[in-house]
Amino acid sequence: MTLEERNQKVRTFFNGKIDTYDDVHSEYMKTKVLLAENLDKGAKKILDLGGGTGLELIHLFELFPEARVTVIDITENMLEKLKTRDFAGHVTTICGDFFEVPFGADFDAVITTSAFHHFKKDEKIRLLKKIMDCLKTGGQFINCDLIALTPEEEAEQLVELENNTDDTKHIDIPLTIENEIDALEKAGFTQITSSNGGKENYGLFVARNIGKL
Repeated sequence: MTLEERNQKVRTFFNGKIDTYDDVHSEYMKTKVLLAENLDKGAKKILDLGGGTGLELIHLFELFPEARVTVIDITENMLEKLKTRDFAGHVTTICGDFFEVPFGADFDAVITTSAFHHFKKDEKIRLLKKIMDCLKTGGQFINCDLIALTPEEEAEQLVELENNTDDTKHIDIPLTIENEIDALEKAGFTQITSSNGGKENYGLFVARNIGKL
């Protein structure tokens, strides 16, 4: 299955979860709150990749009420729900595939949560390079996401994905912390930190684009 085919599968899966998504993900709110709590105080122009219904933006706009946020998500039903939130007037929504949609430029920060664990490491590096290009010099990338707790778990999930030829299951393919950091470094990020992401199997990664040395 190609990356494009997998992304469309994700779109179909989450479009079908719109009625229960917020209730299910309420237990993940700490992972979403951490994004805002780690933003630079001067952040104003922010790109949210996989923002869905906007759960992570609730706390963000409490801390940064004047922020302008662009949300890119492949799931149109999620974005329609986001548009009903009180802060929707501060948000621009774009429905599309991360790998195909232009990101724009000069963002103070790019944030994402519970989205990148759908990508293989080489795919993630491509995406991270695209994120680097859309950030201001000194800009932040903050990712709070599912991680594999061991190399064996990471490998097993990849094998399960490859063996899912009948396309019957939604399979996550998280990386270990070490491979997440390696992907960030290969994309050119520096000043990388990792910490607990609010749940045992979530990691919080904060990295910066400091420009050419």
